[in-house]
Amino acid sequence: MDIDARGPRFGAAVTTVVLAAVLITGSAWLLAWQTLAFALGAAGGVARSPYGWVFKAAVRPRLGPPSDFEAPEPPRFAQAVGLLFAGVGLAGFGLGVEWLGLAATGLALAAAFLNAAFGYCLGCELYLVVRRVTVRVE
Repeated sequence: MDIDARGPRFGAAVTTVVLAAVLITGSAWLLAWQTLAFALGAAGGVARSPYGWVFKAAVRPRLGPPSDFEAPEPPRFAQAVGLLFAGVGLAGFGLGVEWLGLAATGLALAAAFLNAAFGYCLGCELYLVVRRVTVRVE
């Protein structure tokens, strides 16, 4: 079942704010929260992530009916990619390798910003590339 395309974009906007706050404050706890949000989105899909719940409960009822839908697999894969980068960032902060924490968080922030501001999902595009390569190999 396809999902409302506005949901992942809303999640990307919230993620952008959270990751920017991580870079400003250097808060490993805030990055841990975002890592958990990515993990829930990767495991259960974007609709089951905390930002997906907020979108469904508080934002979507105030919007008109969706006009654009998308398959749930690419955004879910994008959550897994975000989880990878947030996990590396969290490890960097936790191990005292601050440059690694900042770099990984910055890369995740750039991807989230592209989705939030322009609707361009890097993780979704990566999913499509991986899928094409997998289909060709089979």
